[in-house]
Amino acid sequence: MKEKLFKKADYKKFVAGDAHFEKVLTRVNLISMGIGAIIGTGIFILPGIVASETAGPGITISFILSAIVCVMTAMCFAELSSTFPVAGSTYSYGSIIFGQFPGWLIGWALCLEYVLGVSAVSSGFSAYFVSLFKGLGVALPKAVTGPFEPSNGTFINLPAVIVLVLIYLLLRRGVLASARMNTVMVFVKIAVVLAFIIIGLFYIKPANYHPYFPMGGMGVVKGAALVFFAYLGFDVIPSSAPEVKNPQKNIPISIMSSLAVCAILYVILSAVLTGMVNYKDLNVSDPVVFALQKVGLNKVTFLISIGALAGMFTMMLNTVYGGSRLIYALGRDGMIPEAFGKIHPKAKMPMLSLNAISLLAILLGGFVSLKELTSLVNIGTLISFVFVALGIIKLRHRNDVPKSEFKVPLYPWLPIISAISCVILMTQVSINSWITFIFWILIGVGIYFAYGYKKNRKFQ
Repeated sequence: MKEKLFKKADYKKFVAGDAHFEKVLTRVNLISMGIGAIIGTGIFILPGIVASETAGPGITISFILSAIVCVMTAMCFAELSSTFPVAGSTYSYGSIIFGQFPGWLIGWALCLEYVLGVSAVSSGFSAYFVSLFKGLGVALPKAVTGPFEPSNGTFINLPAVIVLVLIYLLLRRGVLASARMNTVMVFVKIAVVLAFIIIGLFYIKPANYHPYFPMGGMGVVKGAALVFFAYLGFDVIPSSAPEVKNPQKNIPISIMSSLAVCAILYVILSAVLTGMVNYKDLNVSDPVVFALQKVGLNKVTFLISIGALAGMFTMMLNTVYGGSRLIYALGRDGMIPEAFGKIHPKAKMPMLSLNAISLLAILLGGFVSLKELTSLVNIGTLISFVFVALGIIKLRHRNDVPKSEFKVPLYPWLPIISAISCVILMTQVSINSWITFIFWILIGVGIYFAYGYKKNRKFQ
């Protein structure tokens, strides 16, 4: 049994299995995809909540710490994705480097990230959507703007459901059409973020930065663990590898470029936000709009809300896309029913996988309260990032795989530091999130031994 559990997959079988995809994505598509997947909830919601409850104005340092961890991990992703340009991202890398069972656990953890991540963003989208209409003098019925909580007067989060259905319909049109829409909306939201930063600079009050570390240094570290969610999404780029032109060069450049742009915007925006409004007042679902209203710029909030909605739309679009490719990869390898690994002959995409992740996201986004969601998503992602970092060390000792044009610098120290940093961030996640995550993993172990252990094909 042990030999089968840790038997490594042949990467050539992955490449052959993904040959049905069309290579249509360019470097510009990938960079906009990365920015589109990253900028969303992290820049329009999290800065206010984390500043208020955890880090204070020191949230700017929290964003910098998280960015450092992400850059190190992104370099590891860049080497792995250019070495193995296959669908499935971390799941596929784990299967090739660590073996069948570890690969499955990584893939199962990533399923949690994709499904719950997009559901969490849909809730944020709904909050801004309601705020937008409120600013126009239209109050949407409370019953249809929240999760199923009859005691609180809410039954369905209709804005979240509607936007997820629209994203599903857009993705059904094909990856190229989705990429073009994504690029347009990315430019819109970057313009809006820059507009907020420029306007906000004139309303900063230095007194709001004191005290800079109200919860101490540990508050900043805990804040880094929470805002780590804001950087998630760049891993959608390697997920698209089979559909990328010249993936060995374009994927590494796109990962680093998109992450750099987002990190700079996050740090500057959080500094402006906490300078405009005292951090104690920022525990709201729409802090950017709230800050503008606080300084008397109500007329500008409409524009900012549009940018926020565009940001969260593209984040959900890319997350659903990446998640569908992960589920496809699991089906491709027989870890789940093989129907999920089938490519639609006309659409050239895994339609059943897209249907599955969209339906799950709609149900969760529409009916479930997602209070612990970002912490829960972070655990699964951080664990997969640890495997990515350690995977570089194992990769360098193998002679049976192609050599990547991109190499992680400062080897082996940078991958080791990256793995340790991810573990440190994991220790800051709440115990309730850990319990839920362990329960999720146990379900995954049960599915593996009930189905994947016997049915998988890439490890035979």
